[in-house]
Amino acid sequence: MKARHLVSDRDLTPKDLKEILALTARMKAHPEQFADAMHRKTLAMIFMKPSTRTRVSFEAGMAQMGGHAIYLTPHDSQIGREESIADTARVLSRFNDLIMARVHEHAMVEELARYATVPVINGLSDLLHPVQMLADLFTIRERFADSRRVRLVYVGDGNNVCHSLLLGAARTLSITAACPAGYTPDAEIVRQAREDAEATGAQIEVTDDLAAVEGADVVYADTFISMGQEAERARRIADLEGYQVNAALMARAAPSAIFMHCLPAHRGEEVTAEVIDGPRSVVFDQAENRLHAQKALMVLLLAARGVVTLPS
Repeated sequence: MKARHLVSDRDLTPKDLKEILALTARMKAHPEQFADAMHRKTLAMIFMKPSTRTRVSFEAGMAQMGGHAIYLTPHDSQIGREESIADTARVLSRFNDLIMARVHEHAMVEELARYATVPVINGLSDLLHPVQMLADLFTIRERFADSRRVRLVYVGDGNNVCHSLLLGAARTLSITAACPAGYTPDAEIVRQAREDAEATGAQIEVTDDLAAVEGADVVYADTFISMGQEAERARRIADLEGYQVNAALMARAAPSAIFMHCLPAHRGEEVTAEVIDGPRSVVFDQAENRLHAQKALMVLLLAARGVVTLPS
């Protein structure tokens, strides 16, 4: 693997992405082969925003591979308060083999990577969510024999999850972001996704028309109100109300279509209970795959530096 960090989805080459997904499959099928892959290795986890899936998947993943994860909230460290981000990166690099950061501003994880001497993983920022993208693509791979023929339609707010899907999907499948005016994905992200798609033949589209769901293989939703946007709740619900994924919208997708959501979900807002709890939903498989994909990512980042060795 060529990538030294995973700050942006674009840090991964198409070959890197293929390697991660292949190792994810192997780890999920044979976790016992990797029981000592992270023996005596440590992961520093910086959480500026709380999370269920991100904390538990990284912490459990390290434990399952014989390593240890250290949970740091703003109250447990001086990062950004009494100590610069650069100095924190330098210090944590002396103590740990990996750093994962779940932050508000994307610039913070970029600065961590700039000064760290160990791999830095973006566990979520306001711009991107690349570890979620890895789990999503692996989940799609489990469900479809040829992901290159898959068309994913993301419905709702063109947020960080949508951005990572656009950038990740450009390597493997076609994606349409169906978002209302004022909630479309960042124009520069879309440009980058289309640039990457030129090499793969994937189609990248942005529209406000829910007709995009017609014949889709994957329908993907995320919350209308992310952490930090609570004050905008009433306006966001009103603006995005028509973009709820319900039974009528899913009926427009392909008969074999699946429903995906990165969780946490707000039933009755971006998705109905009938859809997310129904037979076409793969959201809990998707959540589980965070564990397997992140284990593969961490092992490959350290293997590329000669810190660990992949089991034969």
